Amino acid sequence: MGRTVLVTGVSRYLGGRMAAVLAADPDVSTVIGVDVVAPDVSIPGTEFVRADIRNPVIAKVMGEAGVDSVVHMGVIATPRQAGGRSTMKEINVIGTMQLLAACQRTPSVQSVIVKSSAAVYGSGPKDPAKFTEDMEPRHSPTSGWAKDSVEVETYVRGFARRRPDVTVSTLRFANVIGPRVQTALTSYFSLPVVPTVMGFDPRLQFIHEDDLLDAMAVAVRTPRQ
Repeated sequence: MGRTVLVTGVSRYLGGRMAAVLAADPDVSTVIGVDVVAPDVSIPGTEFVRADIRNPVIAKVMGEAGVDSVVHMGVIATPRQAGGRSTMKEINVIGTMQLLAACQRTPSVQSVIVKSSAAVYGSGPKDPAKFTEDMEPRHSPTSGWAKDSVEVETYVRGFARRRPDVTVSTLRFANVIGPRVQTALTSYFSLPVVPTVMGFDPRLQFIHEDDLLDAMAVAVRTPRQ
């Protein structure tokens, strides 16, 4: 019997592709895609469930399906995707809290994989070129998606302490780019002429969408803290 995986945020591009990648894995028998709206296109091999992770009913979905792996792709990066900053924060923070509460109440859950962001390190002018896992941010984010990501990770660590039997993996990705990714940053680089600030050479890091999905898939196949 293969694994049963639940993927959040499947109506958005990366969440939908993540579900499709896992559905093609021979070790995965069932992929359940969850979101508040249906994807624009059907996702091969994925059973879509219209559900809001901010609602405790998500625990019922997980329990009935016997979900053993949860892939949280539902953290929204821009207010426009959510319909406003307040809704964005609700989905990101309250949604994650409810999802983790559902995981805690579902005995079948064995692993939780969370897509996070390198934005949790902040962005100060005196920051090192590279952060290591044992380094703390010098300028913690105070607003927006970065602050949401910090709060999300805080709740994820709390869940890991409450359910030490569950393997929890948090992957912090740089800005995602790719031929089909649509973000403010990819729109900026798509301009005929890319404006920059004179005399300022910022450090920028990126990850290709395929590499992100591959990394998430590896974390699902071989869970590790």
